[in-house]
Amino acid sequence: MKLLRHGASGAERPGLLDAEGNIRDLTGHLADLAGDALSDASLSRLAAIDPSSLPLVDKSTRIGPCVGNVGKFICIGLNYSDHAAETGATVPPEPIVFMKATSAICGPNDDVRIPRGSQKTDWEVELGVVIGKTAKNVSEADALSHVAGYCVVNDVSERAYQSERSGQWTKGKSCDTFGPIGPWLVTRDEVADPQSLAMKLSVNGKTMQDGSSRTMVYQVAFLISYLSQFMSLLPGDVIATGTPPGVGMGMKPQRYLRDGDLVELSIAGLGSQKQRFVADA
Repeated sequence: MKLLRHGASGAERPGLLDAEGNIRDLTGHLADLAGDALSDASLSRLAAIDPSSLPLVDKSTRIGPCVGNVGKFICIGLNYSDHAAETGATVPPEPIVFMKATSAICGPNDDVRIPRGSQKTDWEVELGVVIGKTAKNVSEADALSHVAGYCVVNDVSERAYQSERSGQWTKGKSCDTFGPIGPWLVTRDEVADPQSLAMKLSVNGKTMQDGSSRTMVYQVAFLISYLSQFMSLLPGDVIATGTPPGVGMGMKPQRYLRDGDLVELSIAGLGSQKQRFVADA
């Protein structure tokens, strides 16, 4: 299934995408696509619904973040060997883990606001993993059974805040609107191998990133098992698993986003995003 949330910001309703590409409303079956609604049992109930029995949603309706009430937005840094090389970094001996504030989350096609005074706002297409069942000290072999589904994430980053102003990366990752997720939460049964997904991103129509999740250093199952040693992963938590090469920071000369730039990104089978970047007043 391709599940989604639609409607005005802060008032999104659950829905699904039918086989013809129409959005169908699920409000009569669950309150939101969040928490326990992401369990295997809940997803099985939704899968049994005939989509044609659900109300149609106008195609002009805004698509919101594909998960509601996200408790943790966990990110993995330098997780692609080719991306680490382009930034001059070495692959870490264990995953680099940092948090992105949940207040950064926005819809996949919402405008992204460039912070006041920012000179180094950058893009990162990433595979997002949405937890559906609590994971604590899980084995790598069992890890994927804790996944509800997958989604596209743009891990928007302000590189000066991230690397030049001391401290941790979080402040360069957490500006308002720096976390577009969606459009769809694609349930794990539709993703045969999360390590074989083509990933692309363009700026103003020019391809910047053209990679694949197969070049991840630490793969999805390992990351879930690893993170679950340090914290319980709860239903609705989102893990952004790193980005392939082609970010602005890695270019020579470096290239960062400016007011009016259009960023488009996609992951095979998971849908696409489109964001206009606008200078914050």
